[in-house]
Amino acid sequence: MSKIDWIAQELDGLKQAGLYNRIRTIGSPQGAWLVVDGKQVLNFCSNNYLGLANHPDIVAAAKKSLDEMGIGPGAVRSIAGTMTLHVELEKRLAAFKGVEAAITFQSGFTANLATIPALVGKEDVIFSDRLNHASIIDGCRLSGAKIVAYEHNDPKSLEEQIKANQGQFRRALIVTDGVFSMDGDIAPLPEIYEVAKKYEILLMVDDAHGEGVLGNGGRGIVDHFGLHGKVDVEVGTMSKAFGVMGGVVAGNAVIIEWLRQRGRPFLFSSAMTVPDAAACLAAIDLLEDSTQLVDKLWSNAKYFKTEMKTLGFNTGVSETPITPVMLGEAPLAQQFSRELFEAGVFAMALGFPTVPQGKARIRVMISAAHSTNDLDQGLEAFRTVGKKLGVI
Repeated sequence: MSKIDWIAQELDGLKQAGLYNRIRTIGSPQGAWLVVDGKQVLNFCSNNYLGLANHPDIVAAAKKSLDEMGIGPGAVRSIAGTMTLHVELEKRLAAFKGVEAAITFQSGFTANLATIPALVGKEDVIFSDRLNHASIIDGCRLSGAKIVAYEHNDPKSLEEQIKANQGQFRRALIVTDGVFSMDGDIAPLPEIYEVAKKYEILLMVDDAHGEGVLGNGGRGIVDHFGLHGKVDVEVGTMSKAFGVMGGVVAGNAVIIEWLRQRGRPFLFSSAMTVPDAAACLAAIDLLEDSTQLVDKLWSNAKYFKTEMKTLGFNTGVSETPITPVMLGEAPLAQQFSRELFEAGVFAMALGFPTVPQGKARIRVMISAAHSTNDLDQGLEAFRTVGKKLGVI
């Protein structure tokens, strides 16, 4: 028996259970329409909330930076990889977010891996929302701290867990997603802040799906709730609404300085590339110049969700442009996705372990790039497939 036979068996098991992820290939720039596996289809999959991934101003900024400063930074930030673009981007992000300071990382995932282990360790405890993103979970595990899950979006459960663990830790951290990427619901951050304040615990929010979406002109969940200066750490990403790549941690200047000294992805992995940093700066320019794209995103989301509910689909508890179409079992969700693709709509199925067993779904990601006609075509495809498969 080969030493990797078990892997082949596991892969076969995924296929039989309808949980095998068949990855499609994009052959065009991101936008409302894509070329996927050689076929032009309506894009309901990307996190490109504001349509910036192929925006001419952002592309131009990236090209210009290549001519002026090359591509790769050639080193980690702490040795010889900090370039003027990185410094400018961090200053602009701090101003945009209304915080004391900001630090950038290679991705939102590495931002969480850097931040959590730098703030808590083996003698400490983390109070983590039960549905937090995988990057938060991995950051918690890397820290070595005790991980205590509280019930999803439940400040009362959070306080109960804090009380149950009082006197058993040196330091503590409360961490929650801002917008939960699978369901599209929003953390009750004001109530969570009150608990953090009461027990004098550090509060961290991962705003990956709130950056460019929530708040005034896309300034995020802290701005959305008017909690400036009250949330200690805001983690975000530039790979979604910003349309580029990179992570950011914003907040208290002392915490940000500590991450420059002890954030392992900052210290041991090369910096954001030159065109990424330049493109992110151009995205901030666009967001600061006008709220038009953010307004269009929300208008599109409201229209699509209203029409989907009218058709009879269950869109869960979403409060954001993330629109889960709840189907239940993974094989049905995968079949639904394949039928949509045949009908010219690219909308992937999500099943276990991305979402819990029995809660498989099609997750529709609405964008400001979609026209009303695009949304109507998508709605018609959902209506046709939904009736064919007996979902509506």
